[in-house]
Amino acid sequence: MNKLIIKSCEEIMTTLYKPIEFAVDGLLAQGLYILAGSPKTGKSWLALQLCLAVAKGEKLLERETANGTALYLCLEDGYERIQKRLYELTDEPSDKLFFSIMADSIGCGLEEQITKFKSAHEDLHLIVIDTLQMVRSETESTYGSDYAELLPLKNLAQQLGICIVLVHHLRKATDSDPFNMVSGSTGLNGCVDGLLVLMKAKRSANQATLHCTGRDIEDTELLLTRQGARWTVTDESEDKPPDIFSFAIHDLMLEMLSFKGSATELCGLLTEKFEQEFFPNMIKKDLTLHGYELQSYGVNFSHKRSNGQRLIMLAYDRDSDTSDGRNLMPEPSQNADPAVTAEQPESSQAIDSIGSAATEGSNTCEKSTDPVGQLAVPFRKGADPEYLLINGKKIEVKRYTLNELLNQSAARLREKIFKERGVLVPEFDPAL
Repeated sequence: MNKLIIKSCEEIMTTLYKPIEFAVDGLLAQGLYILAGSPKTGKSWLALQLCLAVAKGEKLLERETANGTALYLCLEDGYERIQKRLYELTDEPSDKLFFSIMADSIGCGLEEQITKFKSAHEDLHLIVIDTLQMVRSETESTYGSDYAELLPLKNLAQQLGICIVLVHHLRKATDSDPFNMVSGSTGLNGCVDGLLVLMKAKRSANQATLHCTGRDIEDTELLLTRQGARWTVTDESEDKPPDIFSFAIHDLMLEMLSFKGSATELCGLLTEKFEQEFFPNMIKKDLTLHGYELQSYGVNFSHKRSNGQRLIMLAYDRDSDTSDGRNLMPEPSQNADPAVTAEQPESSQAIDSIGSAATEGSNTCEKSTDPVGQLAVPFRKGADPEYLLINGKKIEVKRYTLNELLNQSAARLREKIFKERGVLVPEFDPAL
């Protein structure tokens, strides 16, 4: 009898585990997945689009992908059809995308073939098997047999740290739950780490819904439109606020170098420095979940009990800091309004704001001119730049006086009149 390996609740909650890596952010993580759909719904096109996105490091359905090698086992098609589909999706080949039209079945050599391919391509992130039926060896379909048949691929995906996607079919019978329509017993659904079901309202439609569920992903429904050979997202995605916790801890430790104290004390220091609310009951959890990221910024985290009190210990190592000791968190700005500044064009990389400090003389401001010689974008000299963090990006804050903003708006209006009517409106002189 094998000894039962046991870990305590506290040990698990305080251990720094390597974060789960995603092949497609929020959709496909390390593990075994099924992509199912009715025949001719476009699931193979979506599978090929997925492989190309990972191989090129491009977005898929407006989501980031992990750039690395992808292997497409296209077992129902020939290379001629693959070539035609590739030219429908891209003009540039990728040296990280590979194909095969033949493979062994599960339990009869497929696992060894995948392992050998992984040993030759260390950056392998994704394998698509199209279709599952082509690599099955079991003829009966019961919960136990279906679960047992897929289990070797599930274990292999975890062992190699890759994502394996099985392209599969749906039953003809309809169901209010799309995941119940996956062909076969519920043993398939129970074994895999996630399910993606592509459904059309009718076969001739160019629109479909991608239903997604899984152990490491949130339940999601994406409305897709087929534009030529490519699937695109048609519904608006919600922008999540950037996760700035690691940035805040890093920048605090740049000043302190080390910390030993309670969660309440640490939250007080963070709140005082960044003028944002941090919660003592969440700080230990956030430190643990961000442990790997903090280590990459040179911050090491540990904790212990002392006299019945839980103490948090942080230490900063400049040599391990991938940011080279630079501040990652913007300093708080009482006068900048993120609701207004977020509307500024991203290409300008600047945010206009009006503050009490903007009453300085005009000699602190330089001006560039537009094509008709009028005021364009002023910028200040002599002061350290301020930054805001918007969608995870550091954007420099530019400050203007009210007169500068009015003159800038007037200049744009004069330029518009000049372009549309050819009339040069003279600049307004308040002294007249």
